[in-house]
This record gives sequence, structure tokens and C-alpha cells, in this order.
Amino acid sequence: MGNIFVKKPKITDVDRAILSLKTQRRKLAQYQQQLDAVIEAEKQAARDLIHQKRKDRALLALKKKKAQEELLKQVDTWLINVEQQLADIELGSKQKAVFDSLKAGTKAIKAIQSEINLDDVQKLMDDTEEAKAYQDEINAILGEKLSAEDEEDILAEFEKLETQMSIEDMPEVPSKGPLEEQKHLELPDVPTKAPVAPKVVADDSEMASAELSTKKKVPTEPLPA
Repeated sequence: MGNIFVKKPKITDVDRAILSLKTQRRKLAQYQQQLDAVIEAEKQAARDLIHQKRKDRALLALKKKKAQEELLKQVDTWLINVEQQLADIELGSKQKAVFDSLKAGTKAIKAIQSEINLDDVQKLMDDTEEAKAYQDEINAILGEKLSAEDEEDILAEFEKLETQMSIEDMPEVPSKGPLEEQKHLELPDVPTKAPVAPKVVADDSEMASAELSTKKKVPTEPLPA
């Protein structure tokens, strides 16, 4: 029951034209398929007649095939024209929709501007400027507003602090170089006495001297003649 009162969309001439073109496009596509089938059948018939040595009938089949191919070319041209016209209509519809949107937007802007008086806008700007100047005077009286000289002092102090912090963040430079560090290295003391040989080494020397003395004392016997 609720659908009875629903307003149906109005069908325009453009809608009818698009529907007619789409219907014609579908029919032409079907006609193309029929022509393709006829052309293939005539081609197969010509092959069969050639095998049967029936030249006249084969030539007739080829002539029919040629006539259907020419008709198919014409149908292809018609289909291209229909497709082009459909594309033109759709493009025109979109252009009209854009134009209508721009027109509505311009109308809305004019309606808004009609509610704004230039004199009122100028008066509002003047009042705003006066209110700002009045507030500046109040701030100056209460001491909340700094002078130009104070602003310069603050800026100078900021730059000074920034420079100090940059210096503090820099890595420390070593106070002594590599050569100076080598000079301050602690070296062992130089011995003042001659080194003493170990006891084992001394005993070995004494034994070697005794053996040499013994060999000198033993007489050498003469060889027999």
C-alpha cells in the first residue's frame, strides 16, 4: 500500500533516445552473429562442392558468401555509428549535469551575498579595529605589553643563552696531546749493580775448569815402534 504514493521518475526524451539506441545495438549484434554463421556455412558448402567436382555450385556458394561479407561490413559501420551516438548522448548528459550544478552553486552564492551588506561589513571591520586598539591601550596601561626596547633585550638574552648552550654541548678537547702523555709514562729503574749469575751456572763453570786441569796433568805415552 505504501508504494502507491511513491512518485515515479519522469522519463525524458533523452532516456527514450538512449533506450532506442541500446535496443538497436543489441539487434545489430545479433544480426552480426547470424551473418557470421551464414558466411561460415557458405564457405563449408563451397569446400564440399569442390570435393564433389561441382564447380558451378561451388562458385555460387562463394558468391553468396561474398555478398554476406559485404553486408556484414555495412552492419559493422551501423554498429559503430550507434555506439558513437550513445557515447555522445552520455557525454552531453554529464555536461548538462555539471552545468546545472554550477548554475545552482552560482545562484546559492548570489543568495548568500544578497544577505550581506557591504556597509555592514565595513562597519564591522572598523569596530574590530577600534576594539583591538582599545585593548592594546588597556594592556599598555596595565604593563602587560612590552616596549620595543624590552623586546630587543629579550631577543638578545635568548641568543646569548642559545650560544652558551651550544658551547656546553660541544665535546671537550683533551688537555694533553699524545706526545705529552708518552713523556709522563712511568719507566722501570735502571739497575746500578752487575747482574749475578745463578748458582747452578757457577757450579757448571767450576766443574769444566777442573776437568781441563786434569787433562793437562795426564802424561802422554809414546806410541810403540
